[in-house]
Amino acid sequence: MRNALPPIAVIGAGFSGTMAALHLSRLMPERSVLLCEKSGAFARGLAYATGCTDHLLNVRATNMSAFPDRPDHFSRWLENCPLDGAAWTRSTSAGVFAARGLYGRYLTELLLAALSEPGAAPRLMLEHDEVVDLAPEGEGFCLTLAAGRRRHVAGAILACGNLRAPGNLKSRYAVDPWDGAPLDDLRPDLPLLIVGTGLTMVDAVAALRQRGFAGPILAVSRRGLLPQVHAPTTPWATPDVPDAARRSLVALLRGVRADVRRAESAGADWRSVVDSLRGTSIDLWRGLPLSEQHRFLRHLRAFWDVHRHRMAPPAAEIIARECAGGGLTVLRGRVIGIEDRAGHARVTVRERSAAVSRVIEIQRIIDASGVGRVADTNDLLLRRLMARGLIRPDVLGLGLAVSDDLAVLDQRGEVGLPLWTLGPLLRGTLWECTAVPDIRGQAAELARTVAARLQNASPGEARETA
Repeated sequence: MRNALPPIAVIGAGFSGTMAALHLSRLMPERSVLLCEKSGAFARGLAYATGCTDHLLNVRATNMSAFPDRPDHFSRWLENCPLDGAAWTRSTSAGVFAARGLYGRYLTELLLAALSEPGAAPRLMLEHDEVVDLAPEGEGFCLTLAAGRRRHVAGAILACGNLRAPGNLKSRYAVDPWDGAPLDDLRPDLPLLIVGTGLTMVDAVAALRQRGFAGPILAVSRRGLLPQVHAPTTPWATPDVPDAARRSLVALLRGVRADVRRAESAGADWRSVVDSLRGTSIDLWRGLPLSEQHRFLRHLRAFWDVHRHRMAPPAAEIIARECAGGGLTVLRGRVIGIEDRAGHARVTVRERSAAVSRVIEIQRIIDASGVGRVADTNDLLLRRLMARGLIRPDVLGLGLAVSDDLAVLDQRGEVGLPLWTLGPLLRGTLWECTAVPDIRGQAAELARTVAARLQNASPGEARETA
């Protein structure tokens, strides 16, 4: 296409990238949006690509609208969805919880609707390939795809989602929790080990049972904590945190516990208090000194996660049933050794308070230990951007360092070329940035920021080369 404005690239088409692209395509009708995705499907990512009907969203359907200004959008879509509601949604006393695969269908329909909008030129273009490099070129970038094609773009948004951990389980029997192929030939007489006891473990257990695996499952984590379960809640006022308490993790914790006691006296419970923090959690996190943030990550993060990111009641019922029947055993400890044998691995687990280690023969090891850090990532694009000095990890190493408007900071701590990020890559800066209610407003606001900056960009020539 000649004499056209170069597109803006959005790298990653999970929820973060899809919503940023949809908002941008409406704000900038004169400029195309190039949505790039390396996995099997757009608008799904790891979270919503599952076909297991027992993989439920851990947020009520009433709070899963993709649009911050239309809070009932997803609920209305569910009412008109032709799929079997009994299979894909669960109605509980705590609310309606939809299957994650069904939410992926919702996002896919939003994307398809945008692609079919009339216009003289496509406002939204899909690129089904991995972006492996962004090299500065003029006022924008030369974007390189894994297949070798290159394209000039006016700017880019990194919407990579949760990064995969580097993989510390060195064994040929270690498998990805989202890759079902290595789980097709499981024996019913040999245990399977899941490293991690959070929501990914919950999903793994549900998927294994739905696939017909009837053997024993072990799950191990440092503290052996399971996610709490959703229950009916009552509205609770956002706590008024004094300035002095905002600088001390101990004072914050003391204040939250006092609020929980007040809630219980009023007939509510801790869930109402934790939920009331959503509107202020980012400010509280950013107000903590760096030393207190480190202290949170070392000592309180696991406890916060299991109370903040709760299980849907049907998922909790599966886990409770498995534990009660002996199908699932949760261990408090850590894996200290793995020795591969013929047909299985010998795994050594050091349980907390145990005098000796425990050696267990395991047929598969599922790594559900959590997401990776930007500072440790093996992601090719991020490593190359860091090598060029175009991005840098935040001070905690969890995500990317950014300015207040989510522009990525370079190694000098400055905003350089038009490069932004959103979603889980902001963990170190915002902490609460991984759930749909956190990201939907972020995507809309970032789209406005990007559109405003590019409005005055000089016209260039969009080009694609082999």
